[in-house]
Amino acid sequence: MSLIGQDSRERIIERFARHVSSGKAAFFAQAGIDFIFGRREGPYVWDLAGRRLLDCHCNGGVFNLGHRHPRIVAALKSAADELDIGNHHFISEHRALLAERLAGLSAGDLNRVVFGVGGGEAIDTAIKLARAHTGRPGVISALGGYHGHTGLALAAGDEQYRAPFGPLAPGFTQVPFGDLDALAAAIDETTAAVIFETIPATLGMPIPSEEFYRGVRELCDRHGAVMIMDEVQSGLGRCGEVWGIDTYGIVPDIIVTGKGLSGGLYPISAIIYREHLNPFLHENPFIHISTFGGAELGCHVALEVLSIIAEPGFLDHVRWIAGLLQEGLAVLQRRHPALLVEVRQRGMMIGLKMASEACGPLMTLAGFHHGLLTVYANNDRSVSQLLPPLIITEEQVDEILTALDGMLGWVEGLQQTG
Repeated sequence: MSLIGQDSRERIIERFARHVSSGKAAFFAQAGIDFIFGRREGPYVWDLAGRRLLDCHCNGGVFNLGHRHPRIVAALKSAADELDIGNHHFISEHRALLAERLAGLSAGDLNRVVFGVGGGEAIDTAIKLARAHTGRPGVISALGGYHGHTGLALAAGDEQYRAPFGPLAPGFTQVPFGDLDALAAAIDETTAAVIFETIPATLGMPIPSEEFYRGVRELCDRHGAVMIMDEVQSGLGRCGEVWGIDTYGIVPDIIVTGKGLSGGLYPISAIIYREHLNPFLHENPFIHISTFGGAELGCHVALEVLSIIAEPGFLDHVRWIAGLLQEGLAVLQRRHPALLVEVRQRGMMIGLKMASEACGPLMTLAGFHHGLLTVYANNDRSVSQLLPPLIITEEQVDEILTALDGMLGWVEGLQQTG
């Protein structure tokens, strides 16, 4: 018996609205987006009626390797034959293997790892470690940034996500992203950490200058602050190197990873931190725990994810595909200059900046009519996010570009008639 389509679309929506989220059900009904995930394979997803979309949302990078990658599925099945969650209190063979592999794929002395379940939890862990190491309260992040919905991660994010929940942890300051002068004015001897997404997705994927992170590194070193890079979306090959920050040639003190580490099959996240931050956790080995963080089933899955990314030619393929997309998007920008005003790209992390904030949501709707799953950046709705799976082919690049051309034309038509 198939697990997909056990009930009618209408019945599924009604049940979801009644028991899961009435707000989401109402939003998608109003937006005219009635897509319910059915079959999913490689870069494609189908709804219950069989309509196919090429997934350029990838749930923020969860499906970097596509949906149900056969090697990842096989890894999970083989793990289930021998392993379970494990016990987070004790020494674990499989956590140790995954931590060693993450360290081996990271620059400098980024060689120690703490595991979690999701990105928000991992951000919380990174901030806790920075505060404990420095003995300071201050955390500086970007205006319009997003780091998750848990406590410290929420405090580091945009106001719209934290304001409804009342007073949060003190000590958080925000500066405009990419502005070294603003950061220099904000950082001082009370600053524990500076945290940025390497490419802030929810902010609309602004691409910082080649000098920006060098300046961040220098300011952190000068003031004794911990430099944290949120690589939950930009990491694991998305920008053309293992970590997005690698493309800037900078070694931070902590890298946060998640989403794609799961292979789309088993939730797992991690922070990778430098050796000089280890004394606090060495002295307090049980002060931070996560019952399901680094579940041994998930470790085996994540090891296969990293094996695929580290294979010869994988990152070369990502850079080649990114180049094809860059060329094609330049053509589309010339074809639709009044609507597509800027292409923001670092590898296969791409934001399409439109003429107005109405255009991002319209592009999402247009995608459902043209075979492309994509969403807008919630903190800059003029930007349509483009995060295709890293494993797509040249033919699928053509498919994406053809769909985007149709989508842009559809939105232009709406604007002309409106």
